[in-house]
Amino acid sequence: MVAPAETDPRTSAGRASSQLDLDMSALIERSAWLRKELFRMVMRTKKGHIPSSFSCAEILIALFYGGILRYQKGRPSDPLRDRIIVSKGHAAMALYPILADLGFVPAAELENFTRKDCLLRMYADPSIPGIDSISGSLGHGLGIGAGMALAAKQDGRDQRAFVIVGDGECYEGSVWESAVFAGHQRLDNLVGIVDRNRMAIMGPTENLLQLGSLEDKFRSFGWETVSINGHSYREILDVLERIGETGGRPLAIIANTVKGKGISFMENKSEWHNRMPDAAHQEQAWRDLEINSITN
Repeated sequence: MVAPAETDPRTSAGRASSQLDLDMSALIERSAWLRKELFRMVMRTKKGHIPSSFSCAEILIALFYGGILRYQKGRPSDPLRDRIIVSKGHAAMALYPILADLGFVPAAELENFTRKDCLLRMYADPSIPGIDSISGSLGHGLGIGAGMALAAKQDGRDQRAFVIVGDGECYEGSVWESAVFAGHQRLDNLVGIVDRNRMAIMGPTENLLQLGSLEDKFRSFGWETVSINGHSYREILDVLERIGETGGRPLAIIANTVKGKGISFMENKSEWHNRMPDAAHQEQAWRDLEINSITN
């Protein structure tokens, strides 16, 4: 397991470039660790969604290990910690190795993923320490996150809510109802991150039902909107530094990603959405994961 960087890995104008490169290297190692842990977890029981989890790996690592999310290790019930919802529920399992690493759940539970009477189920729910919302049914996470952000403001708490939404999930009308609400309420403590991998279970999103410019859509509802490379730590951390500096607007990050990032035969292939690799594919997957060809 990779140890966390001792220094704050966030981009800083005053930070020496050599130190920044070291910090980025530590985060890239974390990405490799997370993908391997997820692959092991799924292969034990042959259940789970690998490609959807892999496309948001850098986003989650940046939030938890890049000095962005406010939390205390071993204290999942801390009422002041920032909230995080992986609204694309089939990828919420990507949180499990992180929660184990932070001491929120026993590491041994990773061995029991999806087994009978286990703590870590296919879809996350709040009975799991560190999980803030159930997200098996798509389209609800952004509204729940908006409610959390509004409650924090009303209670005078300096607390943020982060919601990762799938682009296929953006077919749900509830996403846009929540976007209108958050813009109207000027929830600048709410960050919506769209995992824009352009793939859904049935194929490319733009072939199924054209989404067009998600940037323009969120912007029209009063959000500060930025489009980034969702696998670049420099770009992810740079935009996350803007939280609270958006002129009273919630922040929408359109993170352009690759579904299945890190396993060559899964990348951008909708047929691997929830398909399990056979023995030959498992060997190829491990070769890809060991090579760690992910670039930032």
